[in-house]
Amino acid sequence: MQQDVPWLSDEERARLSAPVNQRAVVFTLAFTGLVAAFMMTLLTPLVPSLPALLDVSPEDGQWAVTVTLLAAAVSTPIAGRLGDLYGKRRMVLVLLALVIVGSVVALFSSSLIPLIVGRALQGAGIGVIPLGVSILRDVLHRDRLGGAVALVSATLGVGGAVGLPVAAVISQYLDWHALFIVSGLLAAVGLVLVWRMIPVSTLRSEGRFDVLGAIGLAVGLTGVLLGVSKGGSWGWGSPLTLGSLIGGAVVLLAWGVFELRTSSPLIDLRVAASRTVLLTNLASITVGFAFFASTVVLPQLLEAPTGTGVGLGQTMLVASLCLMPSGLVMWAMSPVAARLIKARGARSSFMLGIAIIAVGYVLALFLMTEVWHTIVIATAVGFGVGFAYSSMPTLIMAAVPATETAASNGLNSVMRTLGSTIASAVLGVVLAGNLVTANGVTTPSASAFQVTFVISAIAAAVGVVLTVFIPRHSAAVRGASLPD
Repeated sequence: MQQDVPWLSDEERARLSAPVNQRAVVFTLAFTGLVAAFMMTLLTPLVPSLPALLDVSPEDGQWAVTVTLLAAAVSTPIAGRLGDLYGKRRMVLVLLALVIVGSVVALFSSSLIPLIVGRALQGAGIGVIPLGVSILRDVLHRDRLGGAVALVSATLGVGGAVGLPVAAVISQYLDWHALFIVSGLLAAVGLVLVWRMIPVSTLRSEGRFDVLGAIGLAVGLTGVLLGVSKGGSWGWGSPLTLGSLIGGAVVLLAWGVFELRTSSPLIDLRVAASRTVLLTNLASITVGFAFFASTVVLPQLLEAPTGTGVGLGQTMLVASLCLMPSGLVMWAMSPVAARLIKARGARSSFMLGIAIIAVGYVLALFLMTEVWHTIVIATAVGFGVGFAYSSMPTLIMAAVPATETAASNGLNSVMRTLGSTIASAVLGVVLAGNLVTANGVTTPSASAFQVTFVISAIAAAVGVVLTVFIPRHSAAVRGASLPD
């Protein structure tokens, strides 16, 4: 599958002569995906303690989490385009190196600003997942591709769900800086594995890197995501929130016009506007929303005191363990999803996954009074997300040219992040606006939790409707990644 190309060095040409160990490639990319996803939830158990640890306000402390989402959303499509142009393996190495640097910066931080810088660098690492999916397309035999893509795609959910209890244990029993020792070591192991196991990239796009396009996308996305994520604390009608949202939207509109006119765009919007890609990305927003909802709402329900008659009174560690089955199910469902994709197509698997998520949230309306109820709901959501996440890259790659796989998968990852950010903002407003107090303790009311479940079910239902209109077979694309 590899070919001789002029931009390879003598060392890289020599590496191409060695046979590719396909199992090692899949293991390596799945491992790096888990590491990157772990970075997203690394500080989640510490959020309530950050104000005291850093001597800042709760709103300022939240930036250590918010900046990771922003960095992931901005860097992922840029890293994807760089991977298409200069080599996907090379960009995976760069991103893992950034995670290591970010871990070192955060390890030695004792104030908010250095921690934010370190967390931003760690967030950039999430781009290894769409890059890894694109590498699989370039390297693996077609018969093994479906299962491998499903597995690596699922790591986005698995790493976060499994990483939560690990982070909770470290936070509870060790100095919180130990989190960054673990993250740095994991990223270093991933970097060595990629260096040794992943062949150099030979399939690359022609053209140049669109610097202005990258700056425009970064500014526009940051404005929109910042407004959505901080609107609750800034006030939805405040000049800061409105300025971020409107300003970001205007920049993105101008960016889109510029991208359509440039000869070597950061993201080919004509490809992104094709029916399959557009509807898949829109549906991905709903999946990101519904999945993140479970990680926002269920822990609050589990950890709220029982005195109000709403909460379940569990510790942070127990709450994290209750969500772990969700991640394990995603992992277990990846080969099942791959077989369904092969038999019935990625569209069917995608639709089934979102439908299962919707059913899970409907059940949540009636199952919210016992600990095992939350485990059932989290597991049901995990089932659905496992099918959905496994299907998205296959749908995208079947509808885009082979030279656009990394950038297109990166854009899809941004859509999931956008959904997660919207979920955090919307559901946070619902939970904060409907409170009940007993014995001096205030928690969200039972009706607040039920409203969040209804909203999440509606979001998933919208995703099902969008999926219905995805073509069963993509229109012929010249040099498609996964031609029909």
